[in-house]
Amino acid sequence: MGREQWKKIWVGSAGNMVEWFDWFVYASFATYFASSFFPSGDPTAQLMNTAAIFGVGFLMRPVGGWLLGRVGDRKGRKAALTLTVTLMSASAVLIAVAPTYAVAGYGGAAVLLIARLLQGVSVGGEYAASATYLTEASTPERRGFASSFQYVSMTAGQIVGLGLQIVLQRTMSDEALHSWGWRIPFVIGALGAAVVFYLRRNMLETEVFEESSDDVGAGSGPAKGSAAGAGKGTERGTLKALWQHRREAFLVIALTMGGTVAYYTYTTYLTKYLSNSVGLPKQTATLVSFCALIVFACLQPLAGMLSDRIGRRPLLITFAVGSTFLTVPIMTMLKSADSFWPALGLALLALVVVTGYTSINACVKAELFPTGIRALGVALPYAIANALFGGTAEYVALWFKDSGAESGFYWYVAGCAAVSLIVYVSMRETRDIDLHRVGRDRAAPAAEPAAKVTAS
Repeated sequence: MGREQWKKIWVGSAGNMVEWFDWFVYASFATYFASSFFPSGDPTAQLMNTAAIFGVGFLMRPVGGWLLGRVGDRKGRKAALTLTVTLMSASAVLIAVAPTYAVAGYGGAAVLLIARLLQGVSVGGEYAASATYLTEASTPERRGFASSFQYVSMTAGQIVGLGLQIVLQRTMSDEALHSWGWRIPFVIGALGAAVVFYLRRNMLETEVFEESSDDVGAGSGPAKGSAAGAGKGTERGTLKALWQHRREAFLVIALTMGGTVAYYTYTTYLTKYLSNSVGLPKQTATLVSFCALIVFACLQPLAGMLSDRIGRRPLLITFAVGSTFLTVPIMTMLKSADSFWPALGLALLALVVVTGYTSINACVKAELFPTGIRALGVALPYAIANALFGGTAEYVALWFKDSGAESGFYWYVAGCAAVSLIVYVSMRETRDIDLHRVGRDRAAPAAEPAAKVTAS
C-alpha cells in the first residue's frame, strides 16, 4: 500500500476508535452509573434498565444507517464520517452532564435515553461509512487487510475505555466512581471526538467514489451510471436503488446475525458476566476483558491478510462452526472460572473464534454492492441486524439470568451462529470482486434497449 492509502486508513481508523470508545464506555461503566439513574433495589434489575437503554440505541441504528448511508452515497464517505463524529460528541456531552435520579428523578434517565438515541444514529452510519471508506481506500489485493482495521479501531476504542476504567478503579474509591467518577470517560470521549472532527474535515475522499460521481455527473449513460453508481444521480443512496439489490441486503442481515451476537457477548457483556454471574471482582473482570481485547485487536490484521490469500468464506465458515459448537462449553466453563488466568484463557479462545467474522465482515458487505448504493447497502441491513440481535444480546442474557435459566442464553448464541453458518456455506466468494464493476451485469440488460434504439 502507498503512503496515501495508509493515511486514509489511519484517519478513518482514528475516528472509528473514538466513536466506539464513546459507544462502549456506556456498557463498560454501566455497573457504576446504573444506580445513579434508577431507584435503589436489585442490582440486576438496575443493570437491565441500563441495558434496555443500551438496546434502544441499537433501535436507532437503522435510522442512522438510512440517513447517513444516504449522505455517504450522495455527498461522499468523508461527509458521512464527519457528521457521525459530530453526533457522537454531542451524545457524550449529554451523558457527562446528565442529572441523577436523586436530583431529577427519571429526568436523568430521559437525558440518558436521548444521548443513546443520538449515539445510535451516529454509530448506525459510522459502521457503513468506515467500512466502505476502508475497503475503497485500499488496493484490491489488500482489501481484507485494510478493512480489518475497522475492528482494530473498534476494539482499540474499547481497550482505551477499559484501560481508563482500570486506572480509575485503582485511583478512586468505589464510592467516588459510583457517585461521579463514571462521568470522566464521557468528558474524555467528547474531547476526543472534537479532535477527530478536525482530522476528518481534512481527510481525502476515496478514488472509487470520486470516479463513480464523475461518471454519473458526466451523464455517461444508463449502463455506465448504473454500474458505477447503482442508478442515476438522483437515485444514489435511495431506498429505491437499495431495493434493486434486496438480495444482497437480506444477505447482509443473515451473515451479520451470528457474528454480532457473538461479538457483543464476548466484548460488551463479558465484563458484566464475569462480575455479576461468575462472581469475580469487578477489577479482575475488567482486567480479563482488557487483556483479551488487546490480543483480539492484534489478530484482526493477520486474519484480514489471510482472507486476501484464501478468500473470505473460509474464515466466515470457521467462525460459524466454532461459535455453533464451542459457545455452550466456553460459557459453561467460564461460569466455573474462579481466577484471572482461567477466565482469560477461555475469553481468548472465544475471541479467536469470533475473529473469523470480525476481521473481514466489513469488506465482505462492501464488496456486495455498487459504489452508488454501497454505504446505504451496508448501513441499513447491518443496522437492522444489530438492532434485532447485537443490541439485544446483553438484555437477552440478563433476561435469561433473571429467569433462572442463564444457560439458555448460551444456546441462543450458538443458534444464531448456526443460522449464519448456512448463509456462509451457500454465499459466493467476494475476494476478487472489482469494486468499480460490481453491479454492472445487473445493469446491462436495462441498457440494451437504449443501445438498440441508438443504432436504429
